[in-house]
Amino acid sequence: MKYLNPLLSLILIFTSHFALKAQNSLPVDPSFYQGYEWRNIGPERGGRSLGAMGSPGRPNEYYFGATGGGLWKTTDGGNNWFPVTDGQITSSSIGAVAVAETNPDVVYIGGGETQLRGSITQGDGVYKTTDGGKTWRHLGLNETQAIARIRVHPTDPDIVFVAALGHVYGENEERGVFRSKDGGNTWDKVLFVSDKAGAADLIIDRNNPNVIYASTWQVYRKAWKMWGGGPDCGLWKSTDGGDTWEELTEMPGMPEGPIGKIGVAVSPADSDRVWAIVEANEGGVFRSDDAGATWKRVNSERKLRQRAFYYSRLVPDPFDKDVVYGLNVGFWKSTDGGETFDIRIRPPHGDHHDLWIDPNDPMRMISANDGGGTVSINGGETWTEQDFTTTQFYHVMTTSDVPYHVAGAQQDNSTLAMPSDGWDFKLGRGPGHGYHYAVGGGESGWITQSPTDPDVFYAGSQGALLTRYNRATGQIRDIQVYPRFFSGEPSSALPERWQWTFPIMFSPLDPSIMYTTSQHVWKTTNDGQTWEKISPDLTYADPETLGKTGGIITMDMNGPEIYATVFALAPSSHDVNTIWAGSDDGKVHITRDGGQNWEDITPAELPKFSRISIIDEGKFNPGTLYLAANRYQVDDREPYVFKTTDYGKTWSKIINGIAPGHFARAIREDLEKPGLLYLATEHGVYISFDDGANWQSLQLNLPDTPIRDLVLKNDDVVLGSHGRGFWILDDIRPFRQAAEISKTNEITLFKPANPIRGIYNAVIQYYLPEDAEEATIEILDANDELIQSYTAKADSEEESEDNSPTLNQGLNTFNWNLRYPGATTFDGMIIWSARPQRGPMAPIGEYRVKLTIGGQTFESDFEIEMDPNLEGVTVADIQEQFDLSKAIMAKTSEANEAVIRIREIRSRVEEMEGLDSGLSSEISEMMEKLAKIELNLYQVQNQSPQDPLNFPIKLNNRLASLRRSVENGQAKPTDAAYVVFDELKAELANHLGELAEVESNDLAAVNEKLKSKGMSVIILE
Repeated sequence: MKYLNPLLSLILIFTSHFALKAQNSLPVDPSFYQGYEWRNIGPERGGRSLGAMGSPGRPNEYYFGATGGGLWKTTDGGNNWFPVTDGQITSSSIGAVAVAETNPDVVYIGGGETQLRGSITQGDGVYKTTDGGKTWRHLGLNETQAIARIRVHPTDPDIVFVAALGHVYGENEERGVFRSKDGGNTWDKVLFVSDKAGAADLIIDRNNPNVIYASTWQVYRKAWKMWGGGPDCGLWKSTDGGDTWEELTEMPGMPEGPIGKIGVAVSPADSDRVWAIVEANEGGVFRSDDAGATWKRVNSERKLRQRAFYYSRLVPDPFDKDVVYGLNVGFWKSTDGGETFDIRIRPPHGDHHDLWIDPNDPMRMISANDGGGTVSINGGETWTEQDFTTTQFYHVMTTSDVPYHVAGAQQDNSTLAMPSDGWDFKLGRGPGHGYHYAVGGGESGWITQSPTDPDVFYAGSQGALLTRYNRATGQIRDIQVYPRFFSGEPSSALPERWQWTFPIMFSPLDPSIMYTTSQHVWKTTNDGQTWEKISPDLTYADPETLGKTGGIITMDMNGPEIYATVFALAPSSHDVNTIWAGSDDGKVHITRDGGQNWEDITPAELPKFSRISIIDEGKFNPGTLYLAANRYQVDDREPYVFKTTDYGKTWSKIINGIAPGHFARAIREDLEKPGLLYLATEHGVYISFDDGANWQSLQLNLPDTPIRDLVLKNDDVVLGSHGRGFWILDDIRPFRQAAEISKTNEITLFKPANPIRGIYNAVIQYYLPEDAEEATIEILDANDELIQSYTAKADSEEESEDNSPTLNQGLNTFNWNLRYPGATTFDGMIIWSARPQRGPMAPIGEYRVKLTIGGQTFESDFEIEMDPNLEGVTVADIQEQFDLSKAIMAKTSEANEAVIRIREIRSRVEEMEGLDSGLSSEISEMMEKLAKIELNLYQVQNQSPQDPLNFPIKLNNRLASLRRSVENGQAKPTDAAYVVFDELKAELANHLGELAEVESNDLAAVNEKLKSKGMSVIILE
């Protein structure tokens, strides 16, 4: 079958037309918020990668595909990595990478994951770059969804093979092995077994590229089950470049069926030597020394074939036919042809999925594992760090700290909390990856902070783990509801069914009540010492969904497939006895009497087997609930989003504007504006300004990545992604007025959020219906005294200041750093241990911002608040600190202005000509006096930044450094600061007195003589 890509153009034209038509009817034009940007805060801790490759011709260049974060590239051997597909691909899951050996600028990538754990993301086909990742072109094969391998002909970059597993959650035809002979413009399906089986591995014989080996795997996955193995699993060989294929599965020496997943490798050192790792009852590593005609099992160790569905990869050494690597939880090396794998290689992370070895240098390699890509240039002895933000989080929460922290549980790692901003004092000096800490629990858990003790966190993980952890002391306690551990058992065997990730949350109205869920809702009022079951089974509990999982050969049962559980919970913020619950199989219930009775309120349009991912009670109206559900695990990728306003008696489906395939993960209502909603989907974020009637993209600069959860904190939107870490959209206050402004389309100055001194600046936001010619922003204190003024002009030829107002149509943002103007300075001034040009920070109190545009003036007030983290400090202390700082700054300015005055006199003197000897001598005497004064005020010998270590600092430096000392932190000035200031003031007064004397006597006398000679006198401004 020939697959042609021109159809894609028609689809894109139709989609663009549909999107444009929809945009014209939106409640708020996207141009309103086009100036916003999502801020990625990290962490720099990598997530899962299934495919990686380097270039033989470029020893420092490598790529790895992140399963939720796109393609990443390094050009310095793995020291620094950067994403190269952001904004250019429409599915972030990259499972296969192939670099053309003869032209390393040509790279092919394939979407989706074929190592079929519970949290996988589907792809949308193949992409190609011809300029090393700068630009990308989609090559089709959209419905393959999961691509295991891409292999490029070693000498012809236009010949490329794709091993596609196909739809994981359903049957489909676009699977098997595809071949292109024209660089991906068209595709031929050259190996197809059935609509139930796809290709799991593929390798080209480097010595004879017409010889190709591939494996097919019959497998499917549902939310409650993965099942692999069957008659369509097999090992295949082509000797004519893929035109025809011979099955090798039943060749002599191969294991008897049933067969499962197979990985295959052919030695570049000897084309007759082929290995296959075969999932079978008598499986293991099989070797052929006659190019697949006969086989022998050479290794049966389970360390190479445990959890076959997640691994099953072998990689040969390019030069030594006896060396082969086996990838599993561990990374193993054999030097005897695969008979023993007794050498363990230890990259920085476990769970190994891919390995590329330079065909010209076996010491150079890149590994792909559950921590991302990592490079070795010494055969695996040492590896580069995996310090990039491809982090996969299941949920996100924010803390009550100021600035708040953001926390989540990272796949195949630990829980992690990190600051949204600030907290730099927690970091040691030198290289590092930011301040973060674990909060108990494990890789998959929900996290909540104690409402009464900000140091205490509750976190879960697989296996029903639930911990109480104190970050201040490190004290931890396991408070599981029912600590009967389970593994290797079906859901039907478990008294309590605990999902991989389950809710843990407090009542918004009673901080002593905490809830968690299995198939039941559980409640504790004594910090987990005892738990009370307060509901019946709130799921369908269909026996079909509670059975064994894994496959006909290998079982795999430990948490992700535990099904029919309460997956979403919402204790009411209006009534302590009202609790909403949603299950992962599609049931919704409510209790209004604290759990004594539960009512099934499932929406009629919500099908069975829908995972209710997040439910969010309306903040303003009792009886309102928003629901986000998805069914991608039954091969339905459409969005399911609902709301009720009458306690579930009736429901409305609210999906207008959500793109096809953008299935829903989380929904939240704004904290202050009723009906302002935010939606997290598999491909990004949406916003609704009209209570869900219409959705519009809020993607902005956010890369395509699965957004698993979304929360509102203060005036920020905070995302937990499953592939690119945490993201924050700061200062969304204008969104709360957007609908009204869209109707009037008038200039609007928004009321700023109150800044916190030493933590948050004052963020001034304003809306312009069109580009402006000029704008002025003024900051005034409570007495209406001007503090700072900033002006911008559209037609100004002068380079604008770094912090000047913007004049753009739509939302504009200006940051005032809360500082007054600094001290007077002069050109070339070098000061040690101080920044006199930076003014003191404004004290606690009331302030006003004034915006002037086009003759119109708009005003709004705000209040600078005290840092709540300060201890033993009062508002009066801060005011005293400011007053002293301002006084010191004034004296610093006096000193610097005296230097400027002296230099102005010197400049005028140097311009004079025709002076007689007598006058010249008198002027010289005057200048000597001035030079002495200048030297006492400023170290004139300073020429470079560290000269103050050589030449003694002078008065203006002492004053500036004293202010730096007074302003260090936020506190009442010490008595010593006043003592030193009095000393420096007296010294300054003496020098200024000397300067005044020179000016009134010496300069006056010189001017009289100049005047008598008819010459220009020295007049100072």
